[in-house]
Amino acid sequence: MTVKAEWEQLIRNLMAEGILKSPNVIRAMRIVSREHFLPESMHSHYYMDAPLPIGWGQTVSAPHMVSIMNEALQLEAGHKVLEIGAGSGWHAATVAEIIAPADKPETTWGHVYTTEIIKDLADYARANIEKNGYADRVSIINTDGSQGYTTEAPYDRILVTAAAPDIPQPLTDQLKSDGGILLIPVGSTYYYQTLYRTTRKDTKLTREDLGGVAFVPLTGKYGHHT
Repeated sequence: MTVKAEWEQLIRNLMAEGILKSPNVIRAMRIVSREHFLPESMHSHYYMDAPLPIGWGQTVSAPHMVSIMNEALQLEAGHKVLEIGAGSGWHAATVAEIIAPADKPETTWGHVYTTEIIKDLADYARANIEKNGYADRVSIINTDGSQGYTTEAPYDRILVTAAAPDIPQPLTDQLKSDGGILLIPVGSTYYYQTLYRTTRKDTKLTREDLGGVAFVPLTGKYGHHT
């Protein structure tokens, strides 16, 4: 595995800051460089620890935020994961590398189902996923992800990469009842938001505040209506 010096330095910085901790999350970040999921005009900025524009009014998350979310999700090989907001496909690919590592038998793999409400962006994410070799581990669905994706429910993990006004009921309903985890930013559009981790045990939901974040707004039925 060859890692460019700038990307390796970013990873080492995130480790030094205590953001990247788990060997499987660190490995995935090394393998799945953000560079390969960006528009050509953004390639020279890929190693910057900041969100970058990908078109359609959307951004790809900063590496530290993807690292924080992947650590908080407590991902394991074999998990079935739903992502709301495919964006460029990069975050989904990092998750796939954890739950379905290429160096392990396919029989042990999990799968990522990622929704994208903007059709052209869904097509862009799908092309990136295919180009980078993740089409067998990541499925892109052009749909309103604020309602979840009942076809493959329930899920071990659900992550939302856009800020909702509140936690959508359909998402908690589609979590597995034996410790399923939902990670979602909640708050106003483009301002201060809170990242929540909700764990489901039977019908009981436990919510943890993981701190302040800034995401683009979630759209769709359970999103922000502007």
